[in-house]
Amino acid sequence: MPLTFAAPDADALPLTLIEQDGLDAWLADQPDRVKAWVGASSFSGALGTALVIPGEDGAPVAALAGYGSEATRARQRFPLAAVATQLPAGAYRIAAGLPADRAETEALGWLLAGYGFSRYRDQTPKVAGLVAPDGVDAARIEILATAEALTRDLVNTPASDMGPSALEAAARALATDHGASIEVTTGTDLLEKNFPMIHAVGRAATDEPRLIDMRWGEEGPALTLVGKGVCFDTGGLNLKPGSSMGLMKKDMGGSANVLGLAHAIMALGLKLRLRVLIPAVENSVSGASFRPQDILTSRKGLSVEINNTDAEGRLVLADALALADEEKPDLLVSMATLTGAARVAVGPDLAAFFATEDRVADALGRSAGPSADPVWRLPYHAPYEEMIEPGIADLDNAPSGGFAGAITAALFLRRFVTNTSAYAHFDIFSYQLSAAPGRSKGGFGQGGRAILGALPDLLDL
Repeated sequence: MPLTFAAPDADALPLTLIEQDGLDAWLADQPDRVKAWVGASSFSGALGTALVIPGEDGAPVAALAGYGSEATRARQRFPLAAVATQLPAGAYRIAAGLPADRAETEALGWLLAGYGFSRYRDQTPKVAGLVAPDGVDAARIEILATAEALTRDLVNTPASDMGPSALEAAARALATDHGASIEVTTGTDLLEKNFPMIHAVGRAATDEPRLIDMRWGEEGPALTLVGKGVCFDTGGLNLKPGSSMGLMKKDMGGSANVLGLAHAIMALGLKLRLRVLIPAVENSVSGASFRPQDILTSRKGLSVEINNTDAEGRLVLADALALADEEKPDLLVSMATLTGAARVAVGPDLAAFFATEDRVADALGRSAGPSADPVWRLPYHAPYEEMIEPGIADLDNAPSGGFAGAITAALFLRRFVTNTSAYAHFDIFSYQLSAAPGRSKGGFGQGGRAILGALPDLLDL
């Protein structure tokens, strides 16, 4: 189902948003028949409630949407989306009650309420149509909704249909849609072209490892996005327990997020030079698996001791980041479902991120609220550097002790970015554990809209 607004139509019912403590004031100005109708209903203005009001002939002439209280709205990212599935089929236009500073967020949430992952069975929600609210950029919001749907679809697809080759196909389809160029290095060619850690992590799988390299745009500042594409993570020889392996189809969430963000950038026609790098692998188990205590030499020349094969995401990202860094882009961003430690620190709803420059962090912070995409900065804490230095090699991929796992992973990645001054790393969950308004259970975009909103400041667009 396309996530689009209803056409402006004279038949669209006017929809008034009613706060929970504002119903009586609204009713005071209404005719007796409306007062009687509302009084006979259970409508109170509670968040997510809806009521259609009939005219004298019984045909619907208006509708009310419960907008709750400020406190209840604060607990939802897209409060108004709760009404989208409660109203009868048809088109609605917001007549009153929508704060101007919430219009874009609520409009986006309404569109996202229509998302359902229907590759294997139809799960499309029944959502009322919405005419784009006055004053919003409808085309931009539709692009954001489409970008989010792409990310969700990619994360939701199981590894049986979303291995490295399928992820490559998705990237190629996106490149074709937007006239981008794409190159892919696969299998043993990774060794010939000096991506040894990508090859090592993925060599045990039957679906060969690869590095996807997409470029778009010929003018403007350079932005490079690097997304972790571990299409399934068994943990390798340090095998995960079953309870920890259940969601590992989402371990390519970083790649899904950068592809969604790339779609938005290209569809909006931003004046920049975009590069997208995705190391796509499966961390599988076979006689070819890389092993604990192996020492790998990275593209950067740094040697890495493998103390846990389940800390593989940072290895494939490291080779891709080293390649990205060779061009010194104006802004470099990596996105990955990297550590459980980040989830412990900020939970599944916040996108934890690290930034080498305060201006980058500040721009992301300013963008997060209006983008309905909350982020939280974690520190590159220099005293922890020694935790990733094992002695036998330059770096340790899995420091012992269990402390500061998100920070040590970010410090590890930063070692591979030495030429680019503006670098941000996102450690995301990319999954909605239970459904909420505008947020279906399953794959979920995190950080992409905050990054998109910060680009004008960061790249002078």
